[in-house]
Amino acid sequence: MLLLDGARKPGAKILISGGSRCNVTNAVVDDRDFWGGRRTLIRRVLRAFPVAETRAFFHELGIALHQEADGKLFPDSNRARDVLEALLHEVDRVGAILLTGQRVLDILPSTEGFQVIVPGRAIRARKVVLATGGQSLPKTGSDGAGYALARRLGHTIVPTSPGLVPLVLNDSDHPGVPLYRRLSGVAQNVELTVWIEGAVARRLVGSLLWTHVGVSGPVAMNASRHWLRAHIEARPVHITINFLPGESFAAADRRWTELASARPGVSVQHALAMTIPASVATALLDRSGLDGGQTLAHFTREDRRRLMHALVAWPLDVAGTRGYNFAEVTAGGVALGEIDPATMQSRRCPGLYLVGEILDVDGRIGGFNFQWAWSSARVAGRALASGSRLEPRASGD
Repeated sequence: MLLLDGARKPGAKILISGGSRCNVTNAVVDDRDFWGGRRTLIRRVLRAFPVAETRAFFHELGIALHQEADGKLFPDSNRARDVLEALLHEVDRVGAILLTGQRVLDILPSTEGFQVIVPGRAIRARKVVLATGGQSLPKTGSDGAGYALARRLGHTIVPTSPGLVPLVLNDSDHPGVPLYRRLSGVAQNVELTVWIEGAVARRLVGSLLWTHVGVSGPVAMNASRHWLRAHIEARPVHITINFLPGESFAAADRRWTELASARPGVSVQHALAMTIPASVATALLDRSGLDGGQTLAHFTREDRRRLMHALVAWPLDVAGTRGYNFAEVTAGGVALGEIDPATMQSRRCPGLYLVGEILDVDGRIGGFNFQWAWSSARVAGRALASGSRLEPRASGD
């Protein structure tokens, strides 16, 4: 087996993932953690190599995993380099040959399989696996070149966009320093609602980080995928933030009314800082034109309702995202209907296999995209090892 890597040093994405700790997978993974095409196919591939087998595989390589918040599984050493070195050692152990700095320029079908064109020569191969990644973090080598290769071999490419990427905000409708700049560096738990064509498309709960250009953190990065897909489809889309996750306007208003009765002498600022970070409370009161120094006893019904609306449905004025250079994954890619889920072999080009991020599958943050890479690669590996041929297309795949 010959492995070709266009980069001079392999595994750059592994090294930088999870803050250089490598979030290998998640304790619980199923098809609902992913977006893209054909959920039944995603489910089938994940079940073929589930998390338990992934953990066992890495344990055999000497990489024990431990669980952290939200089910994220990291190596016990907390070193991404250990994961990469274990994988490279396994490449050597099984007798595969890894050639770095060998960028594939083209793949040409031939009577005996394929000719893989690299600078200065052509390599003959009976079968080829495309594991080129998407377009996210192009400095690591995944610059989207795989899509062109797949397209020339007959595949349909679902339009791509950055996924799991920080959002850029503008605040031109308000005078003064934008809210996100005032709060840069503040993290808090929130609920984001993505509205598409006036209807709720997604509600996402998690940690949000205010930045100097907008918002980041898991919940914002998960929301970015849905905002971008609607945007490229020219569908009206906007996002609102609920600073009280899971709480409705009516519930929040009722709670504040009860608090005013129980503690009328408490200031609005203090009451608000009991539920959200004090810096956020101050910024929201300023932006809403409300006096945080007044007591709850003197806080009018009109002002209270204005504050409650701000708390549960504050509009995030999204201008765009930070793009592929900051995205952790690519949404879109090779259409799943053109792949046999039993083998990951192309239905358009027999002998060609496609795995990982090049496909129209992207997961939420938390190790899910790595699990898709491990599962899809294992399915393809088993098919190649068994010498299986392309199966007839089954209905429902």
